[in-house]
Amino acid sequence: MPTSALSCTGLSLKTINGDITVGRTMEWSHNASLQHKIGIYPRGKKYEALKPENSDGMMKWTGKYGYVGMTTYGLDMGPDGLNEKGLSAAFFYLPGYASYGKFDKQTAHKSLTMGDFMKWILSTFSTVKEVKENINKVKIVSVIDKRFGDVDHPLHLKVTDPSGESIIIEVVENGKVNIYNAILGVVTNSPTYDWHLTNLKNYLHLSPKAHNAIKTKDVVFSPLGAGSGMIGLPGDFTPPSRFIRAAAMVSTARPLKTTNDAVFELFRMLDNFNIPLGVVLPQEQIPTDIESATQITSVSDLTNITYYYHTMYNRQVRKIDLKKINFDTIKEQVIDDDTGKEHRVKELLTK
Repeated sequence: MPTSALSCTGLSLKTINGDITVGRTMEWSHNASLQHKIGIYPRGKKYEALKPENSDGMMKWTGKYGYVGMTTYGLDMGPDGLNEKGLSAAFFYLPGYASYGKFDKQTAHKSLTMGDFMKWILSTFSTVKEVKENINKVKIVSVIDKRFGDVDHPLHLKVTDPSGESIIIEVVENGKVNIYNAILGVVTNSPTYDWHLTNLKNYLHLSPKAHNAIKTKDVVFSPLGAGSGMIGLPGDFTPPSRFIRAAAMVSTARPLKTTNDAVFELFRMLDNFNIPLGVVLPQEQIPTDIESATQITSVSDLTNITYYYHTMYNRQVRKIDLKKINFDTIKEQVIDDDTGKEHRVKELLTK
């Protein structure tokens, strides 16, 4: 499976009233993977973690909360989700560093895959505090799923609640769990999160303030235009560069009055991380079944518990208001709003 375009970027923004929004891009160069479909999962759903072949079973639980989230390959899991309490969880690729535990029949009753781990969080908890208090009750193990091409996907997880508390959960060294505070709500991919935090120190000179003119002898050198304080901001698509670029954007964001302002400011910021296929893959390796490496961009308003998204097939923003869903009675379902895979354009008629 090609890995060069697996380049997700996550951000968070807070309004002047303290309301929280989170957003992310999702890149996937393997194939279209059906990530434009939204799953809705009711309260009381019975879950069973994916089990290895010739195994009696894995962890089972009953969901306390309903949630919505993107699906992948038609499965009841995907890159991110939002539950009815405003808890958000999102996966980001972590190749070369994520390393899960080994399956053991003695601990099968509390073992689950990384994909099941996100489902457990969204269906069980309402706050980051609850997640941290209960994370040691489960064991995250490696189980190969043939539906994903016999690949054990290396992932780390960002979890955020309406209070603004946000963490990054990484499973490394054959099952060791590390938890980091999500600085500015920013997350990308490899290396591990602590490395990115150290790397931020190399960019302390970045500032929204323009450089002053410099006079050398009788010659004056002035900035060519706005943004000179950000000279040196990396512009490539590697995870370290995207992390710095994302941190710079979030830390200099304008004051935001409403969650609606924050939602669309996040979409504007995330546009800076959209990846055309040709810039990350040679022409002979470009997949024929997707238009862009960035297949979906989603934003969650954790205060008003609303999920927004647009896709590579249609950049019109769509939303699901979870407060309007009765998770006691709604049936589990998957919504496909991109059946025609056509970009919607509104034509303005003149009189």
